[in-house]
Amino acid sequence: MLPCYVLLDLETTGGNPVHDRITEIAAVRIEGGQEVARWSTLVNPGTAISSFIQNLTGISNAMVADAPGFEEVAPRLLEILKGAVLVAHNVRFDHGFLLNEYSRLEQALRVKTLCTVRLSRLLYPQHKSHGLDAIMQRHDLKTSARHRAMGDVEMVLAWLGIAAQELGAEQVKQHAQTLLQGSAALPPLLETPVDQIPESAGVYLFFGEGPLPLYIGKSIKLRSRVMSHFQAASREPREMRIAQEVRRIEWVETAGELGALLLEARLVKDKQPVYNRQLRRERTLCAWQLDANPLARPLLTLVRSDDLQPSQFGRMYGVYRSKNQAISSLRELADKHALCLHALGLESGKGRCFAHQIGRCKGVCCGEEKPELHYLRLQLALAEQKLQVWPHAGKVGLREHNPQTGRTDLHIFDQWCHLATVQDEAELEDALTSNSSLAFDLDTYRLLLKHLLTQQKKGLELRVFDRP
Repeated sequence: MLPCYVLLDLETTGGNPVHDRITEIAAVRIEGGQEVARWSTLVNPGTAISSFIQNLTGISNAMVADAPGFEEVAPRLLEILKGAVLVAHNVRFDHGFLLNEYSRLEQALRVKTLCTVRLSRLLYPQHKSHGLDAIMQRHDLKTSARHRAMGDVEMVLAWLGIAAQELGAEQVKQHAQTLLQGSAALPPLLETPVDQIPESAGVYLFFGEGPLPLYIGKSIKLRSRVMSHFQAASREPREMRIAQEVRRIEWVETAGELGALLLEARLVKDKQPVYNRQLRRERTLCAWQLDANPLARPLLTLVRSDDLQPSQFGRMYGVYRSKNQAISSLRELADKHALCLHALGLESGKGRCFAHQIGRCKGVCCGEEKPELHYLRLQLALAEQKLQVWPHAGKVGLREHNPQTGRTDLHIFDQWCHLATVQDEAELEDALTSNSSLAFDLDTYRLLLKHLLTQQKKGLELRVFDRP
């Protein structure tokens, strides 16, 4: 398959590589198609193994009581891995545990990786499932040591042999090389192992040498989105500059798309990354506020961002990103609907407005049209741009759940403003009782407006809270 690789499997106390520990390691080294080394060992995790994990793996606390700790077996593992590609089924899992274990020893593990789950998808695209149990069933493979490290290594080795027989060794080799080339797209100075990034929803941050991020993005598949940046570096100048500067990557997982969008918008505005063009803080936002009196002059007043109060949205229209954009939009409406420039405040002076002189105003400025009728036509012309009044009596929450990760986030809103994202009752109580001032954000308004209308389709659950 590859000139030199080590097929490895770990058993652990759980699924979190930061908090859980390794209980067993098995590795088989292949060089030039021949097995040259085979090694396995139990590992004392330094913590208790739960009954669930004991039943799953068959590895008990008593079995590892006298086993060596990871620090004792770490040199032997490095020796086996030297110069080889680390191959594993769901390699991110195994690689993540090894990275954390070596990090605890203040050592760096630098090794190329290849995932046989991804390899199976390439070799057998007609099949939906590519977990080890599915592969064993598909190819009639059997073992009495499932969920033991060497037993699982032997199953993957057997499967690779079957794949070479069914599809040809050259095809297996080509697909394996394709996966490795995907890793080769990584920036040469990147310190963060991309395989550690989860394939779940969230926000990612690219950092260079300084403390401020170069770029912030979001995705429902973090690792794939990060890799797409690097794979596009040869085609897009901005992606090339990011790839040249990036040194490390941080990420924050969320329950789903809405949480990722909200977090991305907040972080971009707070940190102002140099390569983010959108979602930056808008200090020049403005909207038109319509006077309640049809006789008022002007009928519209431009309201700046600091004075945008959601409670007044029933008479506001926009929002615009600059004063020039607001005026330009209003002039277009006036021309299209024969509205009076004097009444709108777009033209000063007395008597007939210029639009009436050229036949584009119906004459409210000179008594030829009733102010009430002009006012009604203005409301109809602005209708598509009307800001929506908050449809609830108080605060609401949108519950977002990810069945794959089990994570649940509750996003709290009031008057179109995002107050908080909480995960427990204590945080919820703080969010509901907080008296902090609300700051209107155009991106959040548009995002929430869309998700409130499509909440059921997007799998969101609306929770309405009583007014305090």
